[in-house]
Amino acid sequence: MSKVLEFKAAGKTTVTLEGNFLRIKRKGLLNFANHGLDGEKSIDINNISGVQMKKAGALTNGYIQFVILGSRESKGGLMAATQDENTVMFAKKEQKMADEIKAYVEEILASKHQPSILTETKTDTAEEIRKFKALLDDGIISEEEFQLKKNQLLGL
Repeated sequence: MSKVLEFKAAGKTTVTLEGNFLRIKRKGLLNFANHGLDGEKSIDINNISGVQMKKAGALTNGYIQFVILGSRESKGGLMAATQDENTVMFAKKEQKMADEIKAYVEEILASKHQPSILTETKTDTAEEIRKFKALLDDGIISEEEFQLKKNQLLGL
C-alpha cells in the first residue's frame, strides 16, 4: 500500500505511507526557515516508539510527532515542534489526514506486538502432542494410537 498525504496550510509537507515506511518531504519557504534543506526523511515505522499529537484548534496549528528509538523528541510544545524533524504541522482542515497517519502507524506498531496465529498453532500442536505422549507413557494409549494422533496433529 502506498498513500500520499499533502499538508499545505502550515508549510508544504508531503507524508507518504508505504508499507512499514513513513516518508516526510518538506517544501516551501516556511519549511526552509524551520528545517533548512532537509530533503526527504524515511522512517521505519518499526523504530517508532510513540506518536504524539496536538489537535489543531481554530486559531492554532496542530502537529503529529513521531518518537524514534534513540532520538530526543522536542518537548517545548507547538513552537519547538515547528523545528523538529520528526514532526509534521497541520491546520484544522487537515486534522483528518493527521488522524489517518496516526492510526496507520499505531496499527503497524500494535500488529508487531501480537503473537501470530502460526506461533499459537505451533504451541497448541506441541502441547497436544505432549498430552498424548503422557497418555502413552501412562499406558492409556498404545504406540500405534500415539503415532496416529501425532501425525494427525502435524498434518502428515
